[in-house]
Amino acid sequence: MGRTSDAKRKILDAARSLIEGRGYSALGVAEICKAAGVPKGSFYYFFESKEALALAVVDEHWVAQKREWTQALTGEAEPLQRLRRLFEETEAGQRAVQQGCGTVAGCLFGNLTLELSNQTEVVRGRLQEIFDAQVGMVESVIAEARERGEVAVTDTGEAARAVVAQLEGQVMFAKLYNNTQRLSPMWRNCRALLGVTAT
Repeated sequence: MGRTSDAKRKILDAARSLIEGRGYSALGVAEICKAAGVPKGSFYYFFESKEALALAVVDEHWVAQKREWTQALTGEAEPLQRLRRLFEETEAGQRAVQQGCGTVAGCLFGNLTLELSNQTEVVRGRLQEIFDAQVGMVESVIAEARERGEVAVTDTGEAARAVVAQLEGQVMFAKLYNNTQRLSPMWRNCRALLGVTAT
């Protein structure tokens, strides 16, 4: 059982690394298995297709990211401080990856959305669910800030979508230019989107 789960873990880790580095479409099962150091037959023991593997990578990444977002967006701090913490932690995470491998990785979900949105409906649907969940998490914080009179938005759902889109777009620019300084304006832009009234 330990060996079985170890092989699956190796395949998932290799797939995520390759997808982050090169994208999904150009990858083959043989290349993933070679990078994982497992026989090709092992792949089909765990995953019925490359698409199923992509979904597993996406789901696993979301579990980890959702935990990070929950930690950033909850707690005793005021709502805008929690939202700012999300931006700061996103920037710090991109910087850490760049320092480790020399390039800005961007967002796994954003990268796959751009690459696969017209290719695989199953993956696209899962990514929609994840982005909707992110918007919901941000909206609850914006609604709290609105109740406190700290933001001037009337539609908290639309405001949350704009905030998540801004976050995703800035991360995409950081990847495009391989420059994490592109992330520095995120909080200032977020304040402007929300019509923050507090100083």
